[in-house]
Amino acid sequence: MSLRLHDTATGAVRDFTPRTPGRVGFYLCGATVQSSPHIGHLRSAIAFDVLRRWLEDGHGLEVTFVRNVTDIDDKVLARSAEAGQPWWAWAYRYEQEFEAAYDAVGVRRPTYLPRATGHVPEMVELVEQLIERGHAYRAPDGGGDVWFDVRSWPGYGSLTHQRLEDLASDPDADARGKRDPRDFALWKGHKPGEPETAAWPTPFGRGRPGWHLECSAMARRYLGPAFDLHAGGLDLRFPHHENEQAQSRAAGDEFAGLWLHNGWVRVGGQKMGKSLGNSLVVDEVLATTSPLVLRYALGAAHYRSMVDHGPQTLADAEGAVGRIEAFLRRAPAAAGGPGDAAPALPTAFPAAFRAAMDDDLNVPVALAALHDAVRAGNRALDAGDEGLAREHAAAVTAMARV
Repeated sequence: MSLRLHDTATGAVRDFTPRTPGRVGFYLCGATVQSSPHIGHLRSAIAFDVLRRWLEDGHGLEVTFVRNVTDIDDKVLARSAEAGQPWWAWAYRYEQEFEAAYDAVGVRRPTYLPRATGHVPEMVELVEQLIERGHAYRAPDGGGDVWFDVRSWPGYGSLTHQRLEDLASDPDADARGKRDPRDFALWKGHKPGEPETAAWPTPFGRGRPGWHLECSAMARRYLGPAFDLHAGGLDLRFPHHENEQAQSRAAGDEFAGLWLHNGWVRVGGQKMGKSLGNSLVVDEVLATTSPLVLRYALGAAHYRSMVDHGPQTLADAEGAVGRIEAFLRRAPAAAGGPGDAAPALPTAFPAAFRAAMDDDLNVPVALAALHDAVRAGNRALDAGDEGLAREHAAAVTAMARV
């Protein structure tokens, strides 16, 4: 294959070769369904939807795409308790909102969409393996907590290029019973005040999984112990992805072969997020912006770069989408448009577009090739050359589908 992708683990752009010829295993960290989705969530979904489309439509590969749902978590429990609603009903409500948002902007449905709560047996099995291998331990107070022993795994910190002694303590866990403040929770024993329904019986006692454990178990379940691609937002590199890799490899899995991370959406120069109070809820944005324009605005930058969201970003995207649609309306014989689900033929992609997409998914350069084809197609129509116009329209349609 000619495709090259940036690997967070090595810090370099690498040739991508599937482990199994013709097939790709791809895991994307999905949402913690605690509240309504904002456009920062869509940034990650769109960035890696483009990669998936390029693998499938540009290279003809069969992609098993897994995007999980974190439906049990400290934040889910806290927010549902504040609202006086069952945690499982709260999580399901927002899971549906996320899926509606993904559908609205044309993100292809995953091959599998596993919920954390549906995979507790796999998580328990993974914890037991880590205990047997000497990489995890039960808290001595008998409260049901199980910790990953970071000092037992020499490779801890390798994904994010950090030394263990430079790392801060794990912020997502009560320090009770830890050997080292940087040890992280694999299993959380049931605490007073938590819903009885948010705990499962295990050999360690009643409790629930830690966030990092959930993804390792679900990736193993659907993609096996070794798979091709693992992706997520830049903010997930540490501790989430570092911990995922450590616990999976400590359990004997090779895990992900290549790690990809997308840049954030910024508002006013700041990373957008619920905790900062500057998040833009998808439904509110779509009330005044078409889904296709929002997809273009969030997906037009290189996936590793930051996206500065604002009125000008949307205006630029609206103009670009409008020019593409206007040309395709002038050349109806090309059949189909940017939103069509039919796969494009690899031969329909101009060489400049293919080269850009194969160069670590260089979408800005690829879009330049697309707009060049739009201009050439319009010139052909103006000159009365319908055959050439149809060729350009076919190429524009194929590129726009990606």
